[in-house]
Amino acid sequence: MTTFALDGIISYLPVGVIILMATAFIVANLVLTSIIGPSAQGAVKGLAYESGMDPIGSARKRFNVRFYILAMTFLVFDVEIIFLYPWAVTFSKLEPRSDESVLFLGRIMFFIATSVVAYVYAWKKGVFRWD
Repeated sequence: MTTFALDGIISYLPVGVIILMATAFIVANLVLTSIIGPSAQGAVKGLAYESGMDPIGSARKRFNVRFYILAMTFLVFDVEIIFLYPWAVTFSKLEPRSDESVLFLGRIMFFIATSVVAYVYAWKKGVFRWD
């Protein structure tokens, strides 16, 4: 192997160590839980648990679609925030008023504009009304 190839493999060594430690942690937790943890079974232990209340009725009832649309809207804006962080870090390192910075700004403005359009659409459809 050449020195360049060996350096490339060695640079991944910390990632490999972290993956190995995570795998060992998972296996140790599963094994120790099955060995040390209690395993008593019973009628009361097998019941469904919901915030200390006894379950009433079936868990298979229908929910209004607005709950799902609201959850999806939350996820869209959550993911948008995740994308804004690396953009902000990269944008702050660009030369002011350069062609590249204008392009970066235009892209993020388009991204935010599409999210605002989705938000307004959800608002007009009544997703955020709880009556």
